[in-house]
Amino acid sequence: MGKGSRKKGPKTTSDRKPKVRDVFVGQPFEGLAAETELIALREFVPSATASLTLAGSGEKVTLGTVLPMAAAAFVRSDGERYIGMQVQTRSSDISRDLGRALQWVLEAKEGDVLSVPDTTTPPTADEKARLQDLLETSVELDATLYNDFAWWLPEDADASGDVALSLERANAAIMPTERLGAGAYWVLAGEKAHLRWVRPEPENLLLQALARLSAAGELGLGEGSRYAGSFRAHGLLVPVWDLDPEAHAREWADAKEQLGVRLEAALKSLDSEPLNAAERRSRDGLIGRQLTIR
Repeated sequence: MGKGSRKKGPKTTSDRKPKVRDVFVGQPFEGLAAETELIALREFVPSATASLTLAGSGEKVTLGTVLPMAAAAFVRSDGERYIGMQVQTRSSDISRDLGRALQWVLEAKEGDVLSVPDTTTPPTADEKARLQDLLETSVELDATLYNDFAWWLPEDADASGDVALSLERANAAIMPTERLGAGAYWVLAGEKAHLRWVRPEPENLLLQALARLSAAGELGLGEGSRYAGSFRAHGLLVPVWDLDPEAHAREWADAKEQLGVRLEAALKSLDSEPLNAAERRSRDGLIGRQLTIR
């Protein structure tokens, strides 16, 4: 018998497991008015909460940056429901992970904890579990920042056991942070202070606008500041400025607003005025200044 004749026949359909194609979503919060704020809360804001408004029902769930023991969701003993942004386990679509945690917490009871989000159940064609399906997409987030994680507990409640240990560790890791606008945060990281500003524009357009300002000497925030570079986060670009750590966050608020006005003007000018040679060189320099914050 020849080799070809000895080959086993094809597996029957019943022997094969259906393949699930889970496509990576590079911009998971696209379509939400709160996109830049969600990215900031996910990536670098240490302790904050924001109220989420569910589409249709108007129900409220609290979004928290970090939950006890880095849980995906939990229901506090007073009945308040939380989902967490900064979790270690993730699938190819963070919006779906958060949406599934949100659906879970709506059915959970007081004291229930979802340790990790559901990242293993294959998505179905009719699944409506992404944040874009569950929230009022036009609503922006009004984040409240804290100096610690006491909000994990109801008032007058004391932490114990694993929660107490998690609370102690989380409090010790907090970097002083203040909000200067949508997606824009002053952060004191050790001996350095920064402005990290999540921008909603497509990366190419934003880089051109930043390059135009840089070539004109208008990219800074004034004395004691310098443009440090940028990093990518969930499909958007986050420019970063180094700031004088001796100055308080509020001292940069006006300069940040003025920079925002200049940036908007530079973005509009791109429609009728392409970058010139000096601006293109500036853009090339900005592209090479990518940062890592973790």
